[in-house]
Amino acid sequence: MNHPQEVPVRERVSAEEWEMRVNLAAAYRCAAHLRMTDLIYTHISARVPGGKPHFLLNAFGLMWDEIKASNLVKVDYDGEIIDDPTGLGVNQAGFVIHSAIHRARQDIHCVAHTHTAAGIGVSAQEQGLLPLSQHAMRLTGNVSYHDYEGAALDLDEQKRLVADMGNCMTMILRNHGLLSCGRTVREAFDYMYYLERACQAQIAALAGGVKLLVPSKEIADKVAQQFNRPGYQEKKGEWRALLRMLDKTDPSYKT
Repeated sequence: MNHPQEVPVRERVSAEEWEMRVNLAAAYRCAAHLRMTDLIYTHISARVPGGKPHFLLNAFGLMWDEIKASNLVKVDYDGEIIDDPTGLGVNQAGFVIHSAIHRARQDIHCVAHTHTAAGIGVSAQEQGLLPLSQHAMRLTGNVSYHDYEGAALDLDEQKRLVADMGNCMTMILRNHGLLSCGRTVREAFDYMYYLERACQAQIAALAGGVKLLVPSKEIADKVAQQFNRPGYQEKKGEWRALLRMLDKTDPSYKT
């Protein structure tokens, strides 16, 4: 559905939706800054507040540093475009992956998916993510795996994707890339950042060609518990710092 240009997006959506749009656009810009992009491919989505089965996704054809609050596309779980200010539509593979999780996991409000070199590298390693770094160990027990079935264009794959994800907040898509979820945009971005850094550390460590120090399962479990202690997530300041960075360098994400 396209709207007359004289009706700005901010004026035709709720204040809650606009806030979600701003945060989602910020996540795209931060991911671009951190080089988590794959040209116009991969996606970060957010559920539209208000109870309707709608979520926001990037317009297919825009680079991540072009994403702003007003050019995100609103789509429903069945793939119908609700509002597309750009007229570009959305990527089918992105719709398949993100709609599956938003439909199945009502606790999730944001989903991020990347194709980084380190993420793809670890996704192709049989043992998966190893507890080689603090970044990896903080995710202990919170990483699931989904086997590669080809480009994510088949709706039938959705049920297997959701089943494999279970209750985890991060997933490694074998031979494909990384996925993270969150109850907020901030949380999904946080999980993706640390999963990505864990993968970078693993690729670097394995490339060294020397014997590795692998902490015990007991230590890995302890680290995960330390980072999941009550109140920790709410006190984290990285997202606010990232928003300050964007506001200083290019605040157009908010428009």
